[in-house]
Amino acid sequence: MIETVTIVGMGALGILYGNALARHLGKDHVRFLADGERLERYRKEEVWCNGETCAFCFTDGQDGPSDLLLFAVKGPALEEAMALAAPCVGEETILLSVLNGVTSEEELSQTFGPAKVLYAVAQGMDAVREGTHVNYTHQGTLFLGLPEEDYFDRGEKLEAVYALFCAAGLDVRKEEDILHRMWCKFMLNVGINQVCMAYECDYGGAQVPGEIRETMIAAMNEARKVGACQGVLVTQKDLQDYLAILDDLDPKAMPSMRQDGLAHRPSEVELFAGTVLRLAEFYGMNAPVNEALYQKIKEMETNW
Repeated sequence: MIETVTIVGMGALGILYGNALARHLGKDHVRFLADGERLERYRKEEVWCNGETCAFCFTDGQDGPSDLLLFAVKGPALEEAMALAAPCVGEETILLSVLNGVTSEEELSQTFGPAKVLYAVAQGMDAVREGTHVNYTHQGTLFLGLPEEDYFDRGEKLEAVYALFCAAGLDVRKEEDILHRMWCKFMLNVGINQVCMAYECDYGGAQVPGEIRETMIAAMNEARKVGACQGVLVTQKDLQDYLAILDDLDPKAMPSMRQDGLAHRPSEVELFAGTVLRLAEFYGMNAPVNEALYQKIKEMETNW
């Protein structure tokens, strides 16, 4: 049974999940991890989720391991987050990442050991953080799973996390083919996150026919191709299903990269186009749409 949770990252997802878990377990059993000036700022700020204040506790990690350690940072911050979180990892600690992309589980496994790491995909939410306020109309779904061949007997860990999130009132599902689900979400992010940042638009800009939507779909198809080279087959039906998920989101909301662009924060372009381009080069392929998006977004970041 999971009784204590530590969360690294106070973005939209961290606050959304943290709020639900704190209400279920009690605020003293859910801690947000930070250090230095950030920790002091977190302790002073009042955080809101859908118009209600959140009762959060904070830690520098020195009060010992947690049963569950949830990583909800942006891709570029994962290495720093793992170093900060090391004191929170004990022999029985379960590690869960809700980061975008398809690489964080491998990075966590290399640092802390694969026996501690579960696989997860968070999708379908439209949460937006503005300052210390998070608002959403779609909570989304958290998919949990393990590779088909689980050499590390993580089944009980999976059941414990599933039970916790269900009890907290979150939409959570066990996914038999979690790698396929991860690559489907990655495909969508490669499209929607990057075009919204490059074209400076919200979801609505990609929900209607035109250049933005065409560019998005072309970028998604390039992600599908490198995924196939990795042994994960994402089909055209999958692409259409994920477009349907996108088209159901609030057109005035926006993905995380667009929020980063507005705030002039470093984006996850390396996680999206960067991953596609590295794999394309490795397999002797071209990915011109992702190359163009990569160059455009890098130029935008340089000019901030």
